[in-house]
Amino acid sequence: MTSSFFSILFSFAIIFFSAPFGAEAWLKPKIPISSLITKTLFDSFFLHKDDTACPAKDFYTYHSFILASKSFPAFGTTGCLATRKREIAAFLAQISHETTGGWATAPDGPFAWGLCFKEEISPQSNYCDSTNTQWPCFPAKSYKGRGPIQLSWNYNYGPAGKALGFDGLRNPEIVANNSVIAFKTGLWFWMTEQKPKPSCHDVMVGKYLPTEADIAANRTSGYGLVTNIINGKLECGIPGDSRVNDRIGFFQRYTNLFNVDTGPNLDCAYQQPF
Repeated sequence: MTSSFFSILFSFAIIFFSAPFGAEAWLKPKIPISSLITKTLFDSFFLHKDDTACPAKDFYTYHSFILASKSFPAFGTTGCLATRKREIAAFLAQISHETTGGWATAPDGPFAWGLCFKEEISPQSNYCDSTNTQWPCFPAKSYKGRGPIQLSWNYNYGPAGKALGFDGLRNPEIVANNSVIAFKTGLWFWMTEQKPKPSCHDVMVGKYLPTEADIAANRTSGYGLVTNIINGKLECGIPGDSRVNDRIGFFQRYTNLFNVDTGPNLDCAYQQPF
C-alpha cells in the first residue's frame, strides 16, 4: 500500500470522527420498539381485545406485532424519543378505530376496545374495482376489510401481497388468518407512500413536505392528516365528525399512556380529502 492510500484513509477518519454527529451517531443501534412499548403497555392499550365478545379474541398478539414491525425498521425508530412514541401511538390509535368493539358506555371507556375485530362484518360489496387491470379480482374472492388497518379493495390487496410475500388477490383471506401478516399489512399501508398521498409514517415523523395542492387544501401536518390519508374521502372536511373524534380519542388515550403530547392538528375537519 502506498503512503497516499494511508493519507486518504487518515483524512477520512478525521472527517468521520469530527462530523457533527460523531462516530457514535453512525454506530449507535436504533432502539427497538419493544423497548418503547412493552407487552405490559401493549396490554394496557388493548384491555379488551381478548374478551370473548371480540371476534378477534387471541388473534392480535404482542409477539405478532413486534415480529411484524421488524419488517419495517424505520417504524417507531425515527426521530427523537417523543416522536418515536407518538408515531407508535398514532398507528395503534388508527388501527384501534378500524377494529373497535367499543361503545360510549363500554367498560373502561370506548377507547379500551381496539383490535376487537379482524375482518369486516356484513360487507356491502366484495370491494372489487373491476376497472383496475393491474390488480385484477379473482372470481368469488372478497377484498373486504381485514386485519388491523382493515385492508380493502383489490388495488390494496395486490400490492400489499407483492410487497409482503403473499398472494393478496388469490388468497386475501390470509390477512384474517395469520396475525403476523395481518400486522404487516397495517404497517405496509402506514409506511408506504401512495401518491399524491404521503405515507402516514412521513407525516408523523416530520418528513412530510406539502405540495402547493396540499397547502391549498389545508392539508397540514399532524394526526388529522393521517386520518385524511386513511379515510379522508368519507371523514374529512366535516366539522365534528364522530368517526374522526373516535380516532382522536384513541390517540389521546395512547399518548397519555406513553406520556407524550399529541402534537398539533388532530382533526381533518377543514382539510380537503386527497
